[in-house]
Amino acid sequence: MIQNDIINLFVYQGIGSGSLLESLAIAESDSSATATASLHAAVKDVLTLAVDYGLSGNIWQSYLTYLLIEHENPFSLSCERTKIDPNCTIARIAKLDFSIILNWFHYDFSNGALKQDGLSLLCDYRTNQNSPHTHNKEAGILIEELRAALANAADADAFFDCMTAFYASHGVGKFGLNHAFSVSLNGEDATIEPIANPARVTLDHIIGYDLQKRELVQNTKAFTLGKAANNVLLYGDSGTGKSTGVKAVLNEFAPRGLRLIEINKYQFRALSSVISQIKERNYRFIIYIDDLSFEENESEYKFLKAVIEGGVETNPENVLIYATSNRRHLIRETWSDRNDMEHNDDIHRSDTIEEKLSLAARFGVTINYSVPSRDEYLNIVKTLAQREGLDVEETTLCMEATRWELRHGGISCRTARQFIDYMHSKIDLK
Repeated sequence: MIQNDIINLFVYQGIGSGSLLESLAIAESDSSATATASLHAAVKDVLTLAVDYGLSGNIWQSYLTYLLIEHENPFSLSCERTKIDPNCTIARIAKLDFSIILNWFHYDFSNGALKQDGLSLLCDYRTNQNSPHTHNKEAGILIEELRAALANAADADAFFDCMTAFYASHGVGKFGLNHAFSVSLNGEDATIEPIANPARVTLDHIIGYDLQKRELVQNTKAFTLGKAANNVLLYGDSGTGKSTGVKAVLNEFAPRGLRLIEINKYQFRALSSVISQIKERNYRFIIYIDDLSFEENESEYKFLKAVIEGGVETNPENVLIYATSNRRHLIRETWSDRNDMEHNDDIHRSDTIEEKLSLAARFGVTINYSVPSRDEYLNIVKTLAQREGLDVEETTLCMEATRWELRHGGISCRTARQFIDYMHSKIDLK
């Protein structure tokens, strides 16, 4: 029985807690309406998993595979960090668990007290062909590939080989299946949550700004290779592609273990908590702060400074901070800041000014993004139109693009993108 199997697990103790696996274990010996309702609710959760990740076929096995991928324990985390000796104690204990879990992969829903059509259908799930494209398709492919390998495993040793190979290549838990994350706060506790639909932009989507792209890629590549790299500040005019550049390098280097965690300035108190959760993981993390700036009366920047500077403990080598801002020095400076100047032959900047400017100095790499010239703007428009098959005569396109920027915020990459989208809709509605 599944209940006995769950009790006999070692490193995978707690797997499936509160989900279908636990509900099945209860329903095997409890036929009450409450137990049945809980089982059916758990089936619904598995169906939701199938829809979210685009799974098909034997989604019971896919569900078990998902549980294995998500379960962080001493064995799985060790596999993520280093190659595991199959004869070491923790590996041998894990194989005992795998012999149990392998039997679950071939669980027979057609016999016994749990015989229900709804459960049997989990072994032959057919997707709705008219369903929209799932946002987690890439993660779904990983789940399906591992599922197939585990289902075909001849024994616990083969099962062990499949799992250790996956953990070594992709890691364990949410960081193994996702690349981009956000932070939510519950009091003082910070939770890192996956972003279901991250932007799919690439470096090729950014037209122009070749020097900026080169410097950003060079720093990020060095970081992913474990070499010396700097925190990065991308500053300049709005709509010039600063945020797009950060998202693009994430997509470029995610296969090499790069992960991005987005945080806003009102969550800076939780930065230490976030870093403590990721510093021992075998990934490279960018903590990303978009549109970073502070008004005169805001002091959250001090938390960011403290994290960048580090304390007694050295900052982890697998964490960098990338920030975008419209302000070069991030913090609003006023003439009143100069009131405490000292005059003694030479004029020295006030302590207040030094305090405010010191945050920007903590970023080892600063990359400037300025507004494109009119010719550069029109080149961006023409390149986008050509890439996307927009059938408009060039003279007309440039004339309309000029009119558009005059009415919609001036020249920028964002304005060019908005204009092309407008032209698509205009043509599509004809």
